[in-house]
Order: sequence, then C-alpha cells, then structure tokens
Amino acid sequence: MNQSSSRQTVWDPLVRIGHWTLVIAFFTAYFAGDDLFNIHTWAGYVVATYVVVRIVWGLVGTRHARFADFVRGPGAVFGYLRGLFTGKVPDYAGHNPAGGAMVVALLFSLAMTTSAGMALYAVEDNAGPLAGIVTEATFAPLAANFGENEEEEEHERDGGHEESGAEELLEGVHKAFVYITLALVGLHLAGVVASSLVHKENLARAMVTGHKKANDAEHGDA
Repeated sequence: MNQSSSRQTVWDPLVRIGHWTLVIAFFTAYFAGDDLFNIHTWAGYVVATYVVVRIVWGLVGTRHARFADFVRGPGAVFGYLRGLFTGKVPDYAGHNPAGGAMVVALLFSLAMTTSAGMALYAVEDNAGPLAGIVTEATFAPLAANFGENEEEEEHERDGGHEESGAEELLEGVHKAFVYITLALVGLHLAGVVASSLVHKENLARAMVTGHKKANDAEHGDA
C-alpha cells in the first residue's frame, strides 16, 4: 500500500482551523486579562463565535465532525480509558469516546465562560452584545447573597467603586469556568499523548493535516 492510500482525510478544514483558532483565542484572552481589556474582549468574542459554529457544525457538518459520530455513553468512555492502561483499545477514525466526551465538556465550559463574561460586560459597562438585554436586575434573585457589606458601602461613599451582587456573581462564574477550562485542557493534552502512544499515531499532527492512518479510519481517534 503506498503512502497516499495508507492515509485518509478525517478532519475537515473548519474543524482543523477552528480548533487552532480556538487555542490561540482562548489563551490570548487568558493572558491579556483586564490589563489588555480590549484584546481580552475581542479574543473572547472569537471563542464564543467558535463555540456557536462548532455546535452547529456538530449537527450538520461532515461525518466525523458530527456529534452523532463521537458522542457515546459513560460505559464507552470509561471502557476506552481502561483500555488505555492495558494498551488494548479499538481504533476510531474520528474522536474516540473519551475525546468525544472532552469535546462536549470543553464546549460547555467555554460557552459558560464566554456567556458569563459577556453578561458581566453588559452589567458593568452596558456594553457588548448583551447590553440592554442582560441587566443587574436579571440576576437580582441569584445575586442576593453577593451584596455589599457595610465596609464596602463606606468605601463606595468615599469614592471607590464596589461591585454589585450581580457583578460579583458573574465574575465568580466567569473565573470559575476559566479555571475549569484550563483543567480540561490539561486533561485533553494528557489524553492526546496517551492515545497517540497507544495508537502509534501523532494525533496533534492529524489535527493539522486532517489525515489519519487508513487502518484507524476503517474502524471508525483524536
């Protein structure tokens, strides 16, 4: 079998370009932080846009981009993870069960991160795509336990700005999901390394080229 016939295209351009664009945008937003707020904000918009596009593409996209191709139950996920330790796991052309679960977890975490960030921007500055739609009153019932104490009120009267209960709530959610996403990224990288070793294929490179070994693709990994 020649080299061209021993490999098969698995990842379409939207999946590959979107994947690496997401990596760049997320870490740009993370490292920019509040010190480079405009960069942080626009990088966040890129992340949010990717999440929406990827969800839509997961419903109508190419075969291995669709959720139906890689979303499996807990039994399949834990079975695959057990197999990694024994070195006996089936090959998958698209995402393996653990990889598929990670895709869903990352999309959810990123959706929460960007949604909370945009809501916070709307509440604090009445700016961003949710301005006029999301207000402090929107989160009033949930934010009741995040109100100002007497010391904070005195500081505000002296000219300082203290966050409202809604702002504290949204900032807390935003930060929490940033750290959850970072933890998921770490697990994802560990999984890519483990799967690459077990399947004897560089899965990171496959996400660049879009190609995987044909014998993997026949059974239906990243």
